[in-house]
Amino acid sequence: MERPTVGVEEEFLVVDERGHLSYEGGDLAAADVDDGELQRELVSCQVEVTTPVCADATEVRERLAELRGEVAANAHAKGLRLVPSGTPVLAQSEQPEITRKSRYQRIAEWYGDLALTSNTCGCHVHVGMPDRATGIAVSNRVRAWLPVLLAMSANSPFQHGRDTAYHSWRYLLWNRWPTAGPPPVFDSLDHYDSSVDAMTRAGAMLDGNMVYWDIRLSDHQPTLEFRIADIMATADETALIAGLVRGLVSTALDEAGSSQDTPVPLEVLRANLWRAARTGLAGETLHPVSGALVPVWSQVADLVDHVRPALRADGDMDVVESGVAALRAAGGGATRQRDSWARRRRLVDVVDSLALPVGTAAGE
Repeated sequence: MERPTVGVEEEFLVVDERGHLSYEGGDLAAADVDDGELQRELVSCQVEVTTPVCADATEVRERLAELRGEVAANAHAKGLRLVPSGTPVLAQSEQPEITRKSRYQRIAEWYGDLALTSNTCGCHVHVGMPDRATGIAVSNRVRAWLPVLLAMSANSPFQHGRDTAYHSWRYLLWNRWPTAGPPPVFDSLDHYDSSVDAMTRAGAMLDGNMVYWDIRLSDHQPTLEFRIADIMATADETALIAGLVRGLVSTALDEAGSSQDTPVPLEVLRANLWRAARTGLAGETLHPVSGALVPVWSQVADLVDHVRPALRADGDMDVVESGVAALRAAGGGATRQRDSWARRRRLVDVVDSLALPVGTAAGE
């Protein structure tokens, strides 16, 4: 079977030299980059980087390192920096600005302050699908592993000058949207499409691109999109998550037609995702298979074991094994942010530790 392709979107905060949010994301998005895309986001203090379609996690890492370096240089030329944090670290005195784009203005008008407080940054992994119905079947099979992926990527402990007590505060903020959160189990593609249609008629979403579930069918690409992760501090960490996501998808595709365990109920999965956001890699969550409350790190090992044959077939084994080892040695992103603050109790140090470097392959 042909191995699925993979691609990544990363969202960054745009800050000035002092570390405060800057609303020049639109200007940065207008710049050219090689072999990728820069895009505007709903709130103008953000910019999104998109890789081309990649063959494996190694290529994801290489493309992201190049793109991060290019956009960091573009920002530096304007006296700005890009910060890979799921939420703004420093307190802000100004209200966020909505990007001047007709669709974004419509969203702001209909959703009010929900749109104004959505300046959070995530990482989205796209995996190629042969068709939409297959995407629904894969989502049903892999959704129980979402809390492990969230814990591994959690990188947003601070919000506007405060320690939130969470490892991923971004996840809590983003889940206020009426179409966000863990995906339900769908009986069929018709079930998925009818649910999206009903939510649109209810006004919970304006168009198909506002399906914000943690796993969704892409509205404009033949992919299954995983939206669970915070933006991560390094390209290596992003490649790790991309490799694990593709491994989960490949494993589900390889097991198509085999018996499947009873899906985790939506309310239980939501509770487990809250727990993962609260305690990150340092904590415990319900195991996706046994349901027992066990340390997240043991579940990381189980996840790697679960997808190991697919990782070998996809050529992602080295990226995942080295990425897990590095993450264990350094600690999760939220832990590292708190460590940066603890040295001098200065939040600006957190921003400085995160800001993409200029003049090197950023994120390595």
